[in-house]
Order: sequence, then structure tokens, then C-alpha cells
Amino acid sequence: MLVFYKTAGFQHTSIPAGIQAIKELGLEHGVQVEATADAGRFTPDKLSGYRAVVFLSTTLDVLDANQQTAFEQYIRSGRGFVGVHAATDTEYDWPWYNGLVGAYFNGHPAIQPATVRVADRSHPASTTVPSPWQRTDEWYNFRSLAPDLHVLLTLDETTYTGGTHGANHPIAWYHSYDGGRAFYTALGHTEESYAEPAFRQHLWGGIQYAIGQ
Repeated sequence: MLVFYKTAGFQHTSIPAGIQAIKELGLEHGVQVEATADAGRFTPDKLSGYRAVVFLSTTLDVLDANQQTAFEQYIRSGRGFVGVHAATDTEYDWPWYNGLVGAYFNGHPAIQPATVRVADRSHPASTTVPSPWQRTDEWYNFRSLAPDLHVLLTLDETTYTGGTHGANHPIAWYHSYDGGRAFYTALGHTEESYAEPAFRQHLWGGIQYAIGQ
């Protein structure tokens, strides 16, 4: 599995904690994890060795046209994608990517506690999540939501200020896309998230889906 963390805009200080957590989870579950901010890894030959690629809080324009084509071919070959937090704040001029990740970032209020609720417990990314799940994070609003998303977790906007989606605020989802599999969670802004057992289980469940386990 490849963890990709290139940023061309805001750089989250939680990225190193996220890399470490995913490497620890990979070791625990027998999955080799490599991490890079080098977009040169996005060639057909180099990508072919990975069962899934994680975009860990990437921001803005991180791949050139040839790299984008290589990644599209990779997903079409039946491989997986995991987007974490700012992965939706990435590649605004690449419509295919919008479809893959499932939405684009559309602002957030201040970091604050809120309540997450499980919408679908049948997925490995949600089966162990407590509901209600009260935690502190940076709560994203979205635009350009894909119509085919299977929403796993929602955000209860009555428990915090600054939400724009009303009664149905998706915060984690998955779907089949262009021959491959895609999972996204908006959680994971804070360094503390990656030491949180419930979040680590949620994240690994999404990775399991992406790699086809």
C-alpha cells in the first residue's frame, strides 16, 4: 500500500502521525506500507505494485497530467483508493478525481467537539464505531457530492456550530468507481486522532475495503 502525502497548499501537522499510524496498522495486519510525497511514483509501472493508494491530507494540485492518467488506469485495473481528511481539498480541476474521492471541500468552522452517528454498520470502516461517537475534529462541509456514495457516518449538526448540510451531513463514505474501490473519511485533522483506537479501527476498515480484503 502507498501512502501519498504531497501538499501544494495547507500542510497538516498531523501527517507524520497519520503515516506512523498507518504503518503500525499495516504491520499489525500484515500489509506492507510505503509513504511518499513524490508524485513521480505515479507511473503505471510503479503503481502496479500497490493494492491501494492512500491520499493522506493532500492539498491542491499534486499530480501532473501524465500522473493523473496513470492513476486513472490504476483504479480502472481494479485497485483501491483511500482519502483522508484534506484529500477532498485536492485536485479541483480534475473531474475524475472529484468522482473518485466523492466530494470537494467547502470550508469548515473552528475545531470543536461534535457527535458522529453511524448511518450504515455493515462496512468494516463502521462496524466497530460507537454511535453516538463524540469527538473533537475539524468538521468539513462539502460541495460537488457524488450521487452514488454509500454514506457510513454522518455528523449531527445540532451538536456543533458551522455545519451547512442540515440533517444529512455525510462525513465518511465508500463506493465502487470506474472499476476500482474508493473510501473517504473527513476525520483525521488532529494529531490526537491517530492515537485514538476507534479512529484507527475506522481508518483501517476503510483501508481493508480499498485493498479488497
